[in-house]
Amino acid sequence: MLKPLLDQSTENAMWIEKTVKDFIATSPENTLKNQDNDKAFEMPLVGFSSGDDPLYEAYKEHVGPFHLTPWEIFVATYKDFSIKANELTVISWVLPHNNATKVDNRKEKFYPAERWARGRIFGEEVNNKLRKHIVASLEAEGYRAVAPALTPQFSTRISPKYGYASTWSERHAAYASGLGTFGLCDGLITAVGKAMRTGSIIAQIPVLPTPRPYTDHHAYCLFFSQGVCEKCISRCPVGAITKAGKDKEKCYNHLFPVTQNYVISTYDFDGYGCGMCQTKVPCESKIPVKQDV
Repeated sequence: MLKPLLDQSTENAMWIEKTVKDFIATSPENTLKNQDNDKAFEMPLVGFSSGDDPLYEAYKEHVGPFHLTPWEIFVATYKDFSIKANELTVISWVLPHNNATKVDNRKEKFYPAERWARGRIFGEEVNNKLRKHIVASLEAEGYRAVAPALTPQFSTRISPKYGYASTWSERHAAYASGLGTFGLCDGLITAVGKAMRTGSIIAQIPVLPTPRPYTDHHAYCLFFSQGVCEKCISRCPVGAITKAGKDKEKCYNHLFPVTQNYVISTYDFDGYGCGMCQTKVPCESKIPVKQDV
């Protein structure tokens, strides 16, 4: 009796992944808006997790009661309390920065390269357009869907335990969806590295969750798994990363107003960025191994 559901779930996963990848591969919206009209992102990774995955409740427990589960966001959007959490699928993707962006930022030590700053600002515009495109594509096929980052419920808060946090975390959705684990600097290390951006959609559609090839949330970070590396520590221009982890306030204060003022005055657009800990490190573009250090 399960075979038709499994087949439908597999077909749904393949269709969604193709829709995400086709947008990044072919849409003119995938652009850094620079003179060369470079693409912001290369081929994405796509993963899935269930709306009733225990991790989402665990996030609320660890981050704070303000952190929303997929069910809470979906019900707030559709006002339909009959929906069950296990009917929901979280669709998550990883958008790797293009190689030229990474090459440029490797050369920098304090301020972001122009391509990196564009990837942060215009790249997130691409991410938002992808979010809207996937929601529209799902709705066209009769499935209800919502992009958490574009809802009124999405906001930045202060977690008693972690400081700066938000009501929905794209990186944590990606972790739950089998796409990567966290590094010493809090970045998500994926099969295409951590020089990337993430996005997600919650949809009422049957898709089997992507198996998580890890049990430790730090599995891909060499500092935690092998006791070596620490390259992101020396890459941080303001000492916000230590063996104890990341000082979010120091990082934030470097972004605003330091890099923001630099981007506006030097690159002539309203933006900010850094990315030092995401580039010129062993986990920039891959899951690192000890020999990479």
